[in-house]
Amino acid sequence: MMRIKSFLNAGFLLLLALSLVLTGCTSKSSSAVKGNTDYKLDKNTPAWKLDKTKKTTTLTWYVNADWWNTDYGHDFVTKQIKKDLNLDIKFITGDDTKLNALFSSGQIPDIISIFDANSQMAQKANTWALPLDDLAKKYDPYFNKVASKETMDWHKLSDGKTYGYSNYSNTKADYDSGIIPSTTAFVIRKDVYDAIGKPEMKTPEQFVSAMEKIKTQFPKLIPFGPGEAFGEILQDYIGVPLQTDSGEFYNRNLDEDYLTWIKTFNTVYRNGGISDDSFADDDTALSDKIKSGKYASMLISGIPQKGSDLQTFMTSNPGKEYIAVDGPQSTVGHEPTLSQSGITGWMMNYITKKCKNPAKAMQLFTYLLSEKGETLTTFGIEGQTYTVNADGKYSFTPELKEMRQKNPEQFKKEYRMGEFFFFGHDKYNALSDDTALEATKQLTAWGKGKLKPHFILEGIDPDQGTPEARAVSEIQTYWDSSLVKMVRAKNDQQFDKVLDSYKSFLKQNNWDKITKIRSEKMAENRKKLGQD
Repeated sequence: MMRIKSFLNAGFLLLLALSLVLTGCTSKSSSAVKGNTDYKLDKNTPAWKLDKTKKTTTLTWYVNADWWNTDYGHDFVTKQIKKDLNLDIKFITGDDTKLNALFSSGQIPDIISIFDANSQMAQKANTWALPLDDLAKKYDPYFNKVASKETMDWHKLSDGKTYGYSNYSNTKADYDSGIIPSTTAFVIRKDVYDAIGKPEMKTPEQFVSAMEKIKTQFPKLIPFGPGEAFGEILQDYIGVPLQTDSGEFYNRNLDEDYLTWIKTFNTVYRNGGISDDSFADDDTALSDKIKSGKYASMLISGIPQKGSDLQTFMTSNPGKEYIAVDGPQSTVGHEPTLSQSGITGWMMNYITKKCKNPAKAMQLFTYLLSEKGETLTTFGIEGQTYTVNADGKYSFTPELKEMRQKNPEQFKKEYRMGEFFFFGHDKYNALSDDTALEATKQLTAWGKGKLKPHFILEGIDPDQGTPEARAVSEIQTYWDSSLVKMVRAKNDQQFDKVLDSYKSFLKQNNWDKITKIRSEKMAENRKKLGQD
């Protein structure tokens, strides 16, 4: 998330670079796609199968994530991509500074992957990227068979064309089908839960009582943590409404039901049930605490990302693993509205106007979006790395299962399944029980049926560079600080004073105008979703 925020801050500088490098392109936002194919187009056959060019193509692919593994052609997955498409890929990674430098120098890669479809770079993609609609028509009409129409429509720019395609873009049909796993749960160590009598923890009174029991019976543990739980995670968990009854933007931070629970956590804090370290720990410290089972209970999100830590604790402490139970519930009867990746998706992929071979780049996009590509990047090849049983369930071969459990680093290096996720989608993970770690399966199962699309709230912030956008940033920072202060307040008076200060800060920072803008963008989202 920090990387995404950082990228947003760099957006304006990047646009300046764009304007310097791509002068003249803005007036030709839908410029003709260059290049010709050496194959006859067939809408029923992917172009990578039609393209018989013997000379290997090389493309440069920039990924705005300096943690991405740039190796290509050596592991099982990329070796197969290289073979099928007769394609070499030179990956470049970096941060916002490097991306800016590339544009400033004019050395724009063939393919670019960035985060945040609502950034200025994404919204101005028609100045530097090629429209996928036109590329499909010119080079690979099969793309339209594998691309989600809803995703393409959602990412259309004002000129009616789609320039970027995102991974993990989940449609309402995906939510309705139940294939998307929940990644949020209230969890508690099984040994602790048993020892305190498996109490209900649904009401504020029950929750406070349970935390007191933990503190008394397990003095070396932190009853509840970490501090990441108190914002949107809690709001979704107790089902704070996403909008007003009339469909306007609703400030969930001021919801009375939600504030009742923040006051409850303040009581737990004052009783010694929440550590100050919970608000200061970095990722490493948090990981260490989960691995060692230091937290007796947690409201966590991003379960897959915390999977290895949960698995480490489970493996080392049989019978004490974290389990999901019904935790805090709405005091006014709302059902949970757990969130997952929305229709906007996560990582956006573009073919740039500087691409040396847009036909091959389009073939690659089609390949990775197709069932063949998705299966390869998730499970490998049937008979070699996985099998399918009579029920249609995919399973890694016993050898790979063992390697994945005992030596995950070797598995990553040699096979890389689950790592090449540029066009990944949850529906492929749902084909197998092997894609989730044992420690996370019960936690995910608890959330089944509790996920609700938050599409209506996606991309509704004021446009970057506007006074309202700057105000939103300041308000969010102020809220983050206020929330911590409220949970750590020494008494009710201090709690109320911090809350009143937040309300005043809203008034001083154009909150009414921001609310109006967000409500208007929510109305636009309804149109795109066909809900108006």
